[in-house]
Amino acid sequence: MRADIAAPGLLAILSLAALPRLATAQHEHEHARRAESDTAFAAMQSRGKSAMGVDQYTSAHQFQDLADGGRIELQRDSADSAGVAEIRAHLQSIAKAFAGGDFDVPGFVHAGEVPGTAVMRERRSRISYRFQSLPGGGAVRIVTADTTALVAVHEFLAFQRREHRVGAPADPQ
Repeated sequence: MRADIAAPGLLAILSLAALPRLATAQHEHEHARRAESDTAFAAMQSRGKSAMGVDQYTSAHQFQDLADGGRIELQRDSADSAGVAEIRAHLQSIAKAFAGGDFDVPGFVHAGEVPGTAVMRERRSRISYRFQSLPGGGAVRIVTADTTALVAVHEFLAFQRREHRVGAPADPQ
């Protein structure tokens, strides 16, 4: 009878002894996963710099869902006139490319097809893209009355927010 009582007690003690090793292993796994994520993020930022002509770490992205579409904004310190000019040229080019159904730049930056772009390409005649100049760069305003296109635009913007690690702006403009 004593062996029956001792076995569960011994098992509990051994389980408690293993907890620190389990916690350490979980911490090491999380650290490795975070480092891999940071490496992927750094690679995306590097591709973004190549595509946009400005350092992504010193530029601020915003991707905003709006009732009739959305808004992509990219700005940096307005004192950096060369960087601001690069952003404006890039966003004007993006507005023109997107209007033509060309989403190669986001595909390059994110190393694959970006969610929503297949539908945005298919329904390009139902979506407008308009560049807007801002003090530190610019924005591309996306407008559609097509509900299927609207869902795709919001899917595209949500993906961009996640990938660029930015939240949605608080106030629509």
